Amino acid sequence: MFFIGIDLGTSGVKVLLIDEKGEVVSKGEEEYPLYTPNPGWTEQDPQEWWSATKTAIRKAIKDVNPNEIKGIGLTGQMHGSVFLDDDGNVIRPCILWNDQRTYREVEEIMERFKDKVVEWIANPVLTGFTLPKIVWLRKNEPENFSKVRKILLPKDYIRFKLTGEYATEVSDASGTALFDVKNRTWSREMIEAMGLSLELFPKCYESPEVTGYVTREVAEETGLKEGIPVVGGGGDQAAQAVGMGIVHSYDTSVTLGTSGVVFSAINEVFVDPRLRTHTFCHAVPGMWHIMGVMLSAGGSLRWYRDTFSEMETSIARLLNKDPYEILTAEAERVKPGSERLLFLPYLTGERCPYPDPFARGVFFGIGLNHSRAHFVRAIIEGISFGLNDSLNILRELGVKPSMVKVSGGGARSLLWRKILASIFQLPVATINVTEGAAFGSALLSAVGIGQFGSVIEAVENIVRITDVTEPEPNWVKIYEELYPLYKKLYEDLKEDFRFGL
Repeated sequence: MFFIGIDLGTSGVKVLLIDEKGEVVSKGEEEYPLYTPNPGWTEQDPQEWWSATKTAIRKAIKDVNPNEIKGIGLTGQMHGSVFLDDDGNVIRPCILWNDQRTYREVEEIMERFKDKVVEWIANPVLTGFTLPKIVWLRKNEPENFSKVRKILLPKDYIRFKLTGEYATEVSDASGTALFDVKNRTWSREMIEAMGLSLELFPKCYESPEVTGYVTREVAEETGLKEGIPVVGGGGDQAAQAVGMGIVHSYDTSVTLGTSGVVFSAINEVFVDPRLRTHTFCHAVPGMWHIMGVMLSAGGSLRWYRDTFSEMETSIARLLNKDPYEILTAEAERVKPGSERLLFLPYLTGERCPYPDPFARGVFFGIGLNHSRAHFVRAIIEGISFGLNDSLNILRELGVKPSMVKVSGGGARSLLWRKILASIFQLPVATINVTEGAAFGSALLSAVGIGQFGSVIEAVENIVRITDVTEPEPNWVKIYEELYPLYKKLYEDLKEDFRFGL
């Protein structure tokens, strides 16, 4: 018996096949391009997603009997806007989660409804969210807007292609700025206040619920069996949390991907009164989560690799290693604190704790004593300080984690785990599951077809801690001294980031 998790990421799609014991059987991956037609814009073509997904499915299932595949779960990048016409055709490229073009629309919406957003949607409206993208389209591309009959989130476009159904689920819908998070349903108040129609949005399910079935046409194109149930799944962070076992109140995780996320499960809705974090529905029915998101976590290190590390990349290729292994090995030779070289990781603006599309990256304190290795370590430390900003807000709100589970590409680095543990002043744990959101969405499909009685039961049967990294006492002291300066830098520079705009 097998289950599929499909993770529609920003750089590519992953299709993961697991068995009923949670063992990974196979996977297929395919990349697709990212388009940046203007500064601050990021777009993708949903049809390229679907083409890549079909290829990845065929790769993942080529050696198994399709009759043994019992369920499919979906996950992926959140907040993107897929605009469809009467016939289900894509009207224009999808505007992605990290697109910053909508800052004026956000300012207008927050000015009009600043006293209502917490009541209606339990969150601020941010440039990354779906609502301001819709408003931008109405204002800037009225001809395209006039054709819109359905608006889907990225993973839900894949659902539509798999099943022919317009559907979403509560965790992903929570990030649209159009969803009543407390009551787990679309916010009629916000939708009507924005002059939109509820008919534009798909039916919303809980994450393990079955939302449709694989069609005959898709079965012929992919090798899947017609009629396989497709469950709601989850936004990438909620599905990732399921895959990491973050299913009890105050369980906390950090994801080190392109973006960085600090995530805590909660069993009641509460909202940061200063709106620095997000409160969304969890993929676990009856639970919510609160999280802080930074836009350029691993993305900052990738930028450095691609821009300044041609030599390390070439060496890694010759040694058949990951270039990041070479970079972090160099950084290990540098003392904690990088000899007072600090990095602000705001390369594409920021979300938490500063909802600022104008913020930019900064190296501060460069001296003749600093080598390339110092810059790498400073980047890792700067990202970790930024994640600590979010963790401290969660602590202010009453979340009291005793441990943080960490995942994503950065979690493979012992150096990075030691830095995180020392800055957080908490043990940092890794788990036996390394496939993240794709794994979580596959587990949700197993729950949906009845293989497990609940999401919590599935997690407790499958997810285990494999390693714990404790804080380094000497590092803790150094980071305690540097962290206030890190925070002060943004406050000192925030107005200057708008210079020339």
